[in-house]
Amino acid sequence: MELGLTFPLQRFLKMKIPAYGPEPDRRFCWDLHVIDLRGRRSLLAVHCHSRYAFVCYDISPTQWADLPGLFREGLLESFAAAGFLETQGKEYLRQAGGMELTRTHGRREVAFLNRAWEDVLALDLCLDIDRRAQPLLDHAVNTRPSRCAGFGGLGTALERMAACLAELAV
Repeated sequence: MELGLTFPLQRFLKMKIPAYGPEPDRRFCWDLHVIDLRGRRSLLAVHCHSRYAFVCYDISPTQWADLPGLFREGLLESFAAAGFLETQGKEYLRQAGGMELTRTHGRREVAFLNRAWEDVLALDLCLDIDRRAQPLLDHAVNTRPSRCAGFGGLGTALERMAACLAELAV
C-alpha cells in the first residue's frame, strides 16, 4: 500500500522527498495531509480511488513518528465507525501489503484531497475535540455527494469505498 505524502506533510515531518510509488492499483493508494483543526495538527487521509476520507485529530509528535501505524489505526477505526466489518478492514490491509511512504498520486487525486479538506473545514461542527478518531466528521464528509478519480459522476465516498471492499472480497 502506498501512502502519498503532500509537500506540507513532508515539510512538517522534516523528511526527504520520497520517491514516486510503483503501485498501479489506486485502490491501494492513499494521500495523506497535515491540517490544522481548531489549532491542532491533525491527519487527513484520502483514498485515491474513492475519495473516502478520515481524520485523526490532535496528533502528538510520537504518533507522527509512526505514520504507517497512525494511518493503520485511523483506517480501522474509521471503517468500524462506518459500519464495515473488522474482517473487511483487515482483509483490505492484507491485500494491500506493506505500507510505503511515497509522493502523492497525481494532480487529480490531490485536487480531490483538497475538496475533501474543504468538506472537513465546512463540517468541523462535527469535530469531537475529546477524541482522536472522528466518526461523525468522517461520516459527514463521506456521505456528501462528490467526484473522485476512480468512479464517474457524483456519488458518496462511503458507497464507493463499500464497492471497493466488496470488489476486493471476490
